[in-house]
Amino acid sequence: MADRRLQVFHTVAKMLSFTKAAETLHMTQPAVTFQVRQLEEQFNTRLFDRTHNRISLTEAGHQVYRFADKIFELYAEMSNAVRDVTGDISGVLNIGASTTIAEYMLPALLGDFKKHYPDVNVHLKVSNTDGIVHMVENNDIDLGVVEAQVANKNLVVERCRNDQLVTIVPPGHPLADEPVATVAKLLEYPFICREEGSGTREVISEHLGGKGIEACDLKICMELGSPEAVKGAVEAGMGISITSRATIMKELRLGTLRAVPLEPKLERPFSFVYQKQKFRHRAMDELLEFARNYCKEHQQPEYLDLEGEVAGVVTGKAV
Repeated sequence: MADRRLQVFHTVAKMLSFTKAAETLHMTQPAVTFQVRQLEEQFNTRLFDRTHNRISLTEAGHQVYRFADKIFELYAEMSNAVRDVTGDISGVLNIGASTTIAEYMLPALLGDFKKHYPDVNVHLKVSNTDGIVHMVENNDIDLGVVEAQVANKNLVVERCRNDQLVTIVPPGHPLADEPVATVAKLLEYPFICREEGSGTREVISEHLGGKGIEACDLKICMELGSPEAVKGAVEAGMGISITSRATIMKELRLGTLRAVPLEPKLERPFSFVYQKQKFRHRAMDELLEFARNYCKEHQQPEYLDLEGEVAGVVTGKAV
């Protein structure tokens, strides 16, 4: 096992916080401080500067952090090599997903993965797309799954499936029985949108921009931080919105929401995001391959009549 003191130091250095490191490592803060001080005594130098309740790495600390990265990567590579010999697939994977994917796509996928690989423990972090990309960039997670374009060219972005977005309105709304909702129609009603940094919001903004319409042209009445909050506000008659078709199947079955296809239709990719150069655990490769196959098998069908699709789900017919 790699030196525990070095692991604790590496976590503190990455987060620049003894408190956050203690939470991540499931240790008390005094225990974390003790481990770091032991390492400082071994090197006979300070590794952190502590001023005004903030910490920063000293020059020696930067050197230890740089070598710690290499040590842990080599350790993971050694573990993988042994597992290749023994056929063992185990370990811990840290993955992150934007809200829509984490709530509606990953539970079933990870459940099936766990059945096949019971010795792999998956830790899932949930944030908006910007937050997940930031975690991948900082090596806080091994794999991200996001719902918007990724600008960082140093990351691998691999599309796993397409997602269809639709307009959602409460029953009885003037748009509820329309065959499609045009961009012009959206401008007539109060609009509920996701928060800044959300992949859904970014995709909608790009879609409107392609029609020469700015987001500020919408009658935005609320900004909310999750698909569930958006759906609840629409059900309460506070406005209309655009959301993933995958998030509203329950509400369509219950009749609490109506979905109206957009004209022109709007789709976006769900994508895997990971570091190009980062060494990957064998468990990570297995998860990626499993997820690729899962997404192929559960790819959404082409643009369908939503009422017909829901009827098929209710009656048990294939759709």
